[in-house]
Order: sequence, then C-alpha cells, then structure tokens
Amino acid sequence: MLLKMGMGEAFAMSKIRREDLVKRVVIMAVMAMFVADAADTNDVYSPCLDAKVQKGDGFTFGIAFSDKQVFSPDNGPQLSPCDKRLELTNKGAQVAVFRPKVDEISLLTINRSTLDPGRNGHMVAFAGKKYAARSLPIMFADHSHTITSFTLVLEFQEGTLQNLYWKSFGCDACPKGSSCLNQQDCAVPNTECKKDGEDICNIGIQLTFSGTDRNLDALNSWYEVKNLRQYSLYGLFSDLRDSIIGPYEKLF
Repeated sequence: MLLKMGMGEAFAMSKIRREDLVKRVVIMAVMAMFVADAADTNDVYSPCLDAKVQKGDGFTFGIAFSDKQVFSPDNGPQLSPCDKRLELTNKGAQVAVFRPKVDEISLLTINRSTLDPGRNGHMVAFAGKKYAARSLPIMFADHSHTITSFTLVLEFQEGTLQNLYWKSFGCDACPKGSSCLNQQDCAVPNTECKKDGEDICNIGIQLTFSGTDRNLDALNSWYEVKNLRQYSLYGLFSDLRDSIIGPYEKLF
C-alpha cells in the first residue's frame, strides 16, 4: 500500500520522531545518572566539610585563585581557603569546585579567560573543615606565560583527606613552541594564547589519588600516572576529544 503525504505532513512526522528520540536519550541519560549515583555513598557536597570516602564515591574539593600573598597574609600560618580569616571573598579571589570519583584519573579543565593572571596568578587546592587540608600555592600564570598542565594528588588515610600535592614531571615532554619555567613547568607565551579572539590556553589538571579509603583499600591512580610521567594525559584526551567531536561541532 502506497501512502502519500505532503511536505507539511512529512515534516510533522519527522518532528515527532525527532522529539521521541530526544525523549529516549534524556531518559537514558537520567537512568545512567541514577546508576552512577547509586555507587556514590558520600553525601557531602561542600568542599568546606569533612568526608570519609571509599572507592567509587564522589569527593568534593575546591581550587581557589588569587595572589600568592593572599593565601598567607603577613607570612602567617597556611590557612585553608574555607577559613574566614583569609577573607578571600573581599580580596577578589575566585573558586572552582569539582567532584571527581575517588581513585579515578580525572582530567579537569579551567577556562583561563575567566581568570585575571595579573591578579589571580596562583591557585590552592583545598577540602575539609575539622580535618582541613590545602596544597601549597602554585603559579599558573603571570604577565608573560601561562602554565597549561598540572598534576594534583589527593592523599587519603582511611578515607579522610590528609594532603593535596602538586606534582611536576619537568619539561622533557613540552610541546613545540612552549617554554620551560623554573626547569619544571611547560608554559605557553601569553601572546600565543589568543586565536580568533578566543583564549585557548585553558588550564588542565590531571587529578589522582593515593593512600587508603575508609575500607583500607589502596588508592592507586597516582602511581598509574607516575608510571606515565613522560606523557600529558590532559593533552592526550584533549586531542582525542578534538578528533572525535571536532568534525561535528559545526553541525550544531
């Protein structure tokens, strides 16, 4: 049997099918979220509260951006950005919050265009309240260069965060056109960070874990990255993303 329909009817049918497809995709995405959340037993979502975690849990921590001296006023004690005595809000500091899965290698991206390197050239990673932990301040940019790749290790003891460490693997794998700062960090000249009016020097952080979770299971992701020290996982996955998604971006 041959069915005849006009363009209007055909468009209406295609619209229905498209809407039905979108609904199916949304339902599948929601189901996936419920499955992922079911494995997460940590209900602490603030970086300024304590949490005791196990493998597969989400863990919330923050990174604060400001001048180096803001994090240690008057050369005093190293306070957590959660400590009100630092008054970061009144000093123009910015904060990014992340919730990676415990003992999974996460690749975090921070849009450099939202930061002012001249004012907020250092960053500190932090989490916790009673068991507050924070990293040392580390420079990510100055007036001439931007460091685009970092490795951060979250060290736990029986599921409680103890320390946050910035790790550097030197400049052996610096990409062409970059500079080596302090003989340890690959940096891009700020003059090369603009392309078609957009800032392309985003900050990439390879996040890993070490120590033990609350069940005394070893957290091994840091050692996995350490064994691949000559490679930038952030660069690898960025290239992979561009090769897969890039050809389709112009369609949307």
